[in-house]
Amino acid sequence: MSRKKDSQDPIVNFEESLASLEAIVSSMEDGELSLEESLQAFEKGIRLTRECQSALQKAEQKVQVLMSESGEPEAMDLEGES
Repeated sequence: MSRKKDSQDPIVNFEESLASLEAIVSSMEDGELSLEESLQAFEKGIRLTRECQSALQKAEQKVQVLMSESGEPEAMDLEGES
């Protein structure tokens, strides 16, 4: 099943943001950016990181609702699971 690319789709946004973030990290690791370019890349990377974290939080909330029999979110200890 193919997924229609939609700018409002949180999964597509997450994947695009993550790919952009990976490209930024790679370009910064290469060490070929000027100081100004590095600062701009860092700022964009911070923004993309926040977008990814927000998308992951929303996905976690959705999973919690789906896992709850009553439809209410239940606390899940994801940190303690292996």
